[in-house]
Amino acid sequence: MKHERPSPAMLALACGGVVLMLSLGIRHGFGLFLKPMSMDLGWGRETFAFAVALQNLVWGLSQPVTGMLADRYGAWKMVAAGGLCYALGLLVMASATSPWSLGMGAGVLVGLGLSGTSFSVIYGVLGRAFPASKRSQVLGIAGAAGSFGQFVLLPAEQGLISSLGWLPALLALSFAAALMVPLAAGVVERDAGAHQARGLTVREALAEVARSRDFWLLCFGFFVCGFQVVFIQVHLPAYLVDGGLSGNVGVGALALIGLFNIAGTYGAGRLGARHRKPMLLSVIYALRGVVIGIFLLAPLSAWSAWLFAAAMGLLWLSTVPLTNGTIASQFGVRHLSMLSGIVFLFHQIGSFAGAWFGGVLYDRTGSYGAVWAIAIGLSATATALNWPIRERALGAMAREGA
Repeated sequence: MKHERPSPAMLALACGGVVLMLSLGIRHGFGLFLKPMSMDLGWGRETFAFAVALQNLVWGLSQPVTGMLADRYGAWKMVAAGGLCYALGLLVMASATSPWSLGMGAGVLVGLGLSGTSFSVIYGVLGRAFPASKRSQVLGIAGAAGSFGQFVLLPAEQGLISSLGWLPALLALSFAAALMVPLAAGVVERDAGAHQARGLTVREALAEVARSRDFWLLCFGFFVCGFQVVFIQVHLPAYLVDGGLSGNVGVGALALIGLFNIAGTYGAGRLGARHRKPMLLSVIYALRGVVIGIFLLAPLSAWSAWLFAAAMGLLWLSTVPLTNGTIASQFGVRHLSMLSGIVFLFHQIGSFAGAWFGGVLYDRTGSYGAVWAIAIGLSATATALNWPIRERALGAMAREGA
């Protein structure tokens, strides 16, 4: 019986989903290394937190360039290069003996690796491969694959740390990251670069979005998303241990975030196909503030931590397909990876602030209370910023067609 080959679009979805699963899944467990590495190497929490903050900043700063190169020359090249950088960064992180080398490995190299193997590059390919009627749903499926990696790889990372130690665990993760290089062969567009042969140049596209109020509102709203998720991802396990809970509670909490994130991201993609995406973004940010407030007011226990993680998981990466889908609706898909990368830069500036301020304020005050309060205030800000955004074709890029 003859079997048909999968279409290029479906192959890109499958391989891109696995790349997101590895890329985001490995990164999701970085908070598990904070305590063992800091204790063994004699560092304060601020040192590790700064390295992760630097990772997010490098990721964000390089993402618009990586997205532009993927739009022009093909996403598979960026995915392959990103996988190599990711694997090398984990090797350097494993051999770190100083804050400088930790920053180079976990910060610079892993950050560059993430810029080639995460949402902006993969979503750019998928946004062009599928029609507008299916785009939001497909982006939700890809995001759910990344969320599945967060759920599956987190217990694996904890098991490696517990049984072998943090250094062998990082070596094993480096091997896993290298698997993204051959997967890049599937993230190929049949007419890669053809969409760049006509229409607005990169300079003209940048000039157009710079004049768009809605684009800047998306950017500033995404800053809030980055602040909240990376602060929780990096510091929640330590926060729970400080509160007298077992380290396994923190592992379970991060795993639950990944598990419920699958449903949240996929569901957001489905809802985004039927309802106004900016309105859904406002609802998500508002709910985040409510969930954080309830968690802080309730007595701390394993069950309260797990319920908080489940609720936050539903809201975790659900912002990503909605944000990228809004960009595609407004400006088309020709420069989608680059424009998504610019918005994502603001997300990563927020991530830098969330990771670093969490460590700085803890070392200064002995508590995470101030950072939790900032996270709640930012939820209210993002709710207000996203509500007035229009979801309709804007400017010459959209008029040229998707």
